[in-house]
Amino acid sequence: MDRAWWKEAVVYQIYPRSFKDSNGDGIGDLNGITEKMDYLKELGIDVIWLSPVYESPNDDNGYDISNYRGIMKDFGTMEDYDRMLAAAHERGIRIVMDLVVNHTSDEHPWFIESRRSKDNPYRDYYIWREGKDGKEPNNWGSCFSGPAWEYDSTTDMYYLHLFSKKQPDLNWDNPKVRDEVFDMMDWWCRKGIDGFRMDVISMISKVPGLPDGTPGANGFGDFGPYVCNGPHVHEYLQEMNRRVLSRYDLLTVGECSGVTVEEAKKYASLDGKELNMVFQFEHMDLDGGESFKWNDKKIDLVELKKVLTKWQVSLMGKAWNSLYWCNHDQPRMISRLGDDSDACRELSAKMLATCLHMMQGTPYVYQGEELGMTNVPFESLEDFRDIESINAYHELVEQNHVLDGETMLRYLRYKSRDNARTPVQWDDTENAGFTTGTPWIMVNPNYKKINAKEQMSRADSVFHYYQKLISLRHEMDIIVYGDYELLLPEDPAVYAYTRSLGEEKLLILCNFSREEQKVDLPASCKEENPEVLIANYKDPSLERETLRPYEAVVYYYKK
Repeated sequence: MDRAWWKEAVVYQIYPRSFKDSNGDGIGDLNGITEKMDYLKELGIDVIWLSPVYESPNDDNGYDISNYRGIMKDFGTMEDYDRMLAAAHERGIRIVMDLVVNHTSDEHPWFIESRRSKDNPYRDYYIWREGKDGKEPNNWGSCFSGPAWEYDSTTDMYYLHLFSKKQPDLNWDNPKVRDEVFDMMDWWCRKGIDGFRMDVISMISKVPGLPDGTPGANGFGDFGPYVCNGPHVHEYLQEMNRRVLSRYDLLTVGECSGVTVEEAKKYASLDGKELNMVFQFEHMDLDGGESFKWNDKKIDLVELKKVLTKWQVSLMGKAWNSLYWCNHDQPRMISRLGDDSDACRELSAKMLATCLHMMQGTPYVYQGEELGMTNVPFESLEDFRDIESINAYHELVEQNHVLDGETMLRYLRYKSRDNARTPVQWDDTENAGFTTGTPWIMVNPNYKKINAKEQMSRADSVFHYYQKLISLRHEMDIIVYGDYELLLPEDPAVYAYTRSLGEEKLLILCNFSREEQKVDLPASCKEENPEVLIANYKDPSLERETLRPYEAVVYYYKK
């Protein structure tokens, strides 16, 4: 076993704006995180991945950075940051920063200079092009609706922005840009942070010539083939590794849109030349969640098993997996893949957690996932704060008339990123104990029944189930390092797989349905008499022949 602390760790993602407000302004902040550090210690996590807290005009909730070495005023000061970092380290919790370097804010000093003139020293920090036939340089559409180019009258040219027009893309082909980025990363490492989650890092190298893409439903060309996993991305990441990452003991994970298994083996190769692991999105795209997300389709379990198994088996011994259901860009998984009804919510939350945490890879828990937080009953467009959701509504309903307003609102309630961004539900007092002020986004009205205080007081809660899953991973090498094998690949309701290491074996059974399911296991899984390692019903059967609604059981065998 090629051991590493980041393989054995469980990461907890904090979206600071929605985690805990310490000063009553309705916005979560760094002091709020410090205040809840003992809660995270009790849960048992090893690492906090902190979504961006840098200075930002906040066009895309902090993913548009105007100063990489400053803290957004909403979140506090650098002194508050240092205090939070020290509080985490005192408890043995590491801090991973969100690194957003595909683009900056248009209010970053580099871009302010870049747009002044064609011969400005900062001009080539960004991607500028002449227009074509009085229009944009190519037909690419941005991820947040509209074209991926913005006209700038100062120099009569366009700049590229794959996201919001306030997020101009950096030109990574310019060695000065790479020098600036690596210097900034080194500054944070010297401060004592423990790693980086790298935002859309697979997009930093664009194909020369920036050719037109195949037009999609919105009329714009798809930039994916010319941007994702581009020609120099591995070269640039290896340079980053040589100059910064290899000099510290870090966890590094790349958000890699469009990544394939073969590409992932390069990004996250066990030779350590680039990153520790990547986030892939194939399982999130099974309901159109990444390509065209605005629908209410359900993920097909047979397809889900096929995708997750491909990643488990293909990376085994070659690269490392990251495991996640939820993050700040995805709706709540319990509402998407489980069952958020009162009768089944906790069972399905525990089942989903079991299925994921028993796989090989580093698990990521998104804030509130450990409580079984659900999607939110947003009533109107005014309830939303997410730029992607709001722009999509305007584009699909008002401009292109593709959908009617009520249908689009239904899709937003199901898929909007804002489902994950409502405040963490701490207790049953006003605003779920998140703030004494007016929250920046609505609190899910179910906070009186779903909240941390209630769950921590009850032994059979989702919180305590997560706590047990995390402690099992810390105790048992087989959960971290064991080989994975899928069983019953065509079963439409049951996810069954084994993990094996030396003389030990685990059998994981998860029922993804509201009905009891017969389980037709191979003989090798029926012979021995196992012990139950963890289960979401109080009285799990040793027979292994049927599963109750949303039942999850992990059996342990030793030869």
